[in-house]
Amino acid sequence: MKNGLKPSRLSPRDILRVGAVGLRARRARVVLSALGIAIGIATMVAVVGLSESSRADLMAQLDRLGTNLLTAEAGEDAMGQPIKLPKNAVAMVERVGPVQHATATADVDARIRRSDVVPEERTAGVTTQAARIDLLSALGGEVDQGVWLSPVGERLPTTVLGAVAADRLGITRTGETIMMNDTRVVVVGILKPLELVPNLDRVAMVGFPAAERYFGFDGHPTTIFERSTDASVEDVRAILARTISPGNEGGVKVSRPSDALAAKAATDEGLTTLMLGLGAVALLVGGVGVANTMVISVLERRQEIGLRRSLGATRNAIRLQFLTESLLLSALGGAAGALLGAAATYGFAQAQGWTAVVPPWSLAGGLAATLLIGVVAGLYPAIRASRLHPTVALNAA
Repeated sequence: MKNGLKPSRLSPRDILRVGAVGLRARRARVVLSALGIAIGIATMVAVVGLSESSRADLMAQLDRLGTNLLTAEAGEDAMGQPIKLPKNAVAMVERVGPVQHATATADVDARIRRSDVVPEERTAGVTTQAARIDLLSALGGEVDQGVWLSPVGERLPTTVLGAVAADRLGITRTGETIMMNDTRVVVVGILKPLELVPNLDRVAMVGFPAAERYFGFDGHPTTIFERSTDASVEDVRAILARTISPGNEGGVKVSRPSDALAAKAATDEGLTTLMLGLGAVALLVGGVGVANTMVISVLERRQEIGLRRSLGATRNAIRLQFLTESLLLSALGGAAGALLGAAATYGFAQAQGWTAVVPPWSLAGGLAATLLIGVVAGLYPAIRASRLHPTVALNAA
């Protein structure tokens, strides 16, 4: 300039200090505006964290239970009549090369009552199935109380109850008796929940020999359980039905229980996308709140702006001041939201017994989103503030 004077320039430190002063002067408004940003970021971080924690727990569950279990159930023939699987179906399946273990259960026509004084029609929703003694090891199940069926016990009127069956019958300890038809049967064991085959939680299991001796069971299995090597699961699945029932393979329904858990993971992923969308909406609303706060701030501080312009502040300095305020306001909300989201994830995961997982990218992405919101929300108010003429601003009421 001709007189040797230069426009005043603010250092980055000065810009941050001036922006922070503007926020400290309006604390209540700042808190309310930052709250909208915080809610949006907290929602997004918590949704991602809970989804990842749930998925990690599910994957650990699948690793523990294994994905190599197949079940083959008796279906219906072409006339719609139920078919019977061969008595030697288990032996036939065991002859398939990759098969490591095969076992079976069967439906038994025995109505269950808590005692002989309970009417026969009141079965408490518990059914009877015959089970081979190697069933528990094949399914990876565990006994909660008592013992599993033994080579001796499978021939006697003894039963092992699923977790739900025991609860429905009011059985809390072993040694108690229940009625199967007119036969009094001793409860020798209660199982923990079977995660891969939850339908067995609602049944009372007896040995095959005992079912034939006491309840007129014909010896035909209803469901075959098979484990093979992981690499050969699909190959075994393709031939399992015709191995069990040659010539009538359409009457055998083959499934993999772990597919239900995998489907749950896919469902959770869809819900995560939906919740992220809701979080984005909340974040957008928070951004609008920041923009509104900054516009009002410009209108209220016109005299301050005019005074600063009169003292030599450039338009660029005014723009930077208000843009910095917007960024600080958004960053405050984003940091608070990230902390709240992480805390919610850890708290909920702890309550569910999961391992809490908060991906670093979700925190970084959330903070980056808040800075972007801050720039977009503060850009118009900053430009508007910089265009105020000093004289007009100083004369504003």
